[in-house]
Amino acid sequence: MVVGFVTILLVIAVGAGLAHRRVLDERAVQTMGEIAFFVATPALMVVTIAGIDLAAAGSNIVASAVALGLALTTYALVARLRWRLPTGEVVIGSLAASYANVGNLGVAIAAYVVGDVAVVVPTLLLQMMIVQPAALMVLDRARSAGLGLGAVVRRLVTNPLTVAAVVGVVLATTGWTLPEIVDAPLQLLAGAAIPLMLVSYGAALRLSPPVGRTGHVREVTLAAGLKLIVMPVVAWAVAVSLGLSGPALLGVVLTAALPSAQNIFLHATRYRTGRDVARETILVTTLAALPLAMVLAWVLG
Repeated sequence: MVVGFVTILLVIAVGAGLAHRRVLDERAVQTMGEIAFFVATPALMVVTIAGIDLAAAGSNIVASAVALGLALTTYALVARLRWRLPTGEVVIGSLAASYANVGNLGVAIAAYVVGDVAVVVPTLLLQMMIVQPAALMVLDRARSAGLGLGAVVRRLVTNPLTVAAVVGVVLATTGWTLPEIVDAPLQLLAGAAIPLMLVSYGAALRLSPPVGRTGHVREVTLAAGLKLIVMPVVAWAVAVSLGLSGPALLGVVLTAALPSAQNIFLHATRYRTGRDVARETILVTTLAALPLAMVLAWVLG
């Protein structure tokens, strides 16, 4: 678990160092984000989802869905109705408050702490197959004002991340395997996704004002509070009410307590909205998640 957190922080530091040395600038960060969005992350989604045991996804899907949905909805309502933020910023902030770093840290924590990677499967599927496509659809429509619903739907079904998720589910459901001539380059590209996200994120940290200096303290505070406090508490309450205990309960709660995922910053960069909130929330939740995970493992383990 510690190794997973340290690895992420060190790669982020590499990006920050490259930006400090002026090897990377804002344009480079944008370009890396585009490569991750259109090529590397879709490849990662295909190989990740294709390897999932879908039969293991049913045990904690309710607890995961309720916790995620409550955090996402709460942020969206506050940001829209009270703060009157534009749609793009509401979507990115809502994702920062609810979308967990399951594919990277989640797998490591599930393996080292819980001893069963399957505990993160429901959240992974929920995020990749429902939350992310819905968020991208709203972002596409917000970015292209006046665009008809039909055009937005066409963009969604041709979005590389959506297509990749569907392909992954088909492979996981049918048990089909890709020919080696396709799978080998796909695996290679998939390996670039997380480094690209982390390095570009680190560079953006260095090129941007320090945390709290961008005027988004209220948004970051709400998002981080929902992610690190509300989600684990709700996940625990729902899981206990459903009779989960032992490693299964620990897995549900630890998954809910994971920090905000780096691909939120990827979407913020791609759609040019909410970057400050995404960047600062990811940093705050990542730094706080390790001690939180240790406490949860001690209490529930």
